[in-house]
Amino acid sequence: MITVSEAIIKMIGNSEGSQYDICHFLKVWAYAKNIGEQEGLDELTQQTLEFAAIVHDIACPSLRREYGNSPHDLQEKYGPPMVREFYRDSGMSEEMLERICYLVGHHHTFTDVDGLDYRILLEADFLVNAGENEKYRNSVDRFRQEVFRTKTGTALLNSMYS
Repeated sequence: MITVSEAIIKMIGNSEGSQYDICHFLKVWAYAKNIGEQEGLDELTQQTLEFAAIVHDIACPSLRREYGNSPHDLQEKYGPPMVREFYRDSGMSEEMLERICYLVGHHHTFTDVDGLDYRILLEADFLVNAGENEKYRNSVDRFRQEVFRTKTGTALLNSMYS
């Protein structure tokens, strides 16, 4: 099966040289990895989370080319088929691939969160987005109340944006 390091290198190549995209997904992956480890995810869920974090914004470069930006709803719509293609021939199970596609297809949906991997991806992405975008920084208090649930993610949020 593909390793996390191999997926990262492949995603860097897939990022069309965009330093913003590369740095963004690497930061989200690092937060997701660390939050997952601190929250005690089992090995399979941790791997699934990390593979999802690497590709969570896979649709952004093509959306920016086509629309001039990358709206959240279109990321969630176009991301999963691109993820399926990205991880084709990766050797991962169909069940894992389905979950990764689901996570990517919901990484801007903050309701009906159905697993700790999903929760952690939302938290990790928000931590990075808040550092990159004032709109998110202005939403920290709302996200603290409505989205963050893990002890580790909440501690990071509080220490970064108190």
